[in-house]
Amino acid sequence: MELVLLTALGVGGATVFGAVIGFIFKKITHKISDIALSFAAGIMLAASVIGLILPSLEYGGKYGIIITIAGIFAGAFCLNLMDKLIPHMHTMLGVDNEHYNNSNIDKVMLFILAIAIHNLPEGIAAGVGFGSENTSKALFIAVGIALQNIPEGMIIIGPMLGAGVSPRRTFVCALATGVVEVIGTFIGYFAVSLAEIILPFALAFAGGTMLYVISDEMLVETHHDGNQRGATYALLVGFCIMLISEAFLGG
Repeated sequence: MELVLLTALGVGGATVFGAVIGFIFKKITHKISDIALSFAAGIMLAASVIGLILPSLEYGGKYGIIITIAGIFAGAFCLNLMDKLIPHMHTMLGVDNEHYNNSNIDKVMLFILAIAIHNLPEGIAAGVGFGSENTSKALFIAVGIALQNIPEGMIIIGPMLGAGVSPRRTFVCALATGVVEVIGTFIGYFAVSLAEIILPFALAFAGGTMLYVISDEMLVETHHDGNQRGATYALLVGFCIMLISEAFLGG
């Protein structure tokens, strides 16, 4: 349980650590932002496939392929539904509407909320890994999530400050996205601990949510402003870093 707690704080704290870096380097260029986000996508891609989907097949037994596919699509459909329910929240930030464009603030907040939403299944993924009692695989997932949370934390700071959100509120928003991940870790851990029979589906569900985020949000964001070449190689670097991690931690 202590390891789960430390992991939860670690994956959530990585976002805050990235946010601190973001405050230090407020003027991160769009190109660097795309590369950093694509690097995170590569890490997520490897973590979802190696750490979640393949183990789901392994634990699923005779009907593993059916359970895994069902879990992947269930996770994607769940996030798709959550995307449709995201409200416009610029009024919650206390931004001076006379000086800043509400539509720009809405876009920034939608991006922040998207990160918070997909941080929940990421946390669940880390918790599910520990619920499987395969500590090495769980650490592999947790390391991957923490690594990709750092650039995510970095890139949310500039847009929020630029949209007129105060530094204090910006940091609170970044902190909140990390707290969501901590909560998700405990949800995943206790859910699997209480009902181990759901483990294959839960692993695939978490993997499906991560694949959805990669395709629907991260790749789209990094490949429409002329930075796709650098973003593609950044994704490959992130993926390969996770392969190296798997060699040492995956077991």
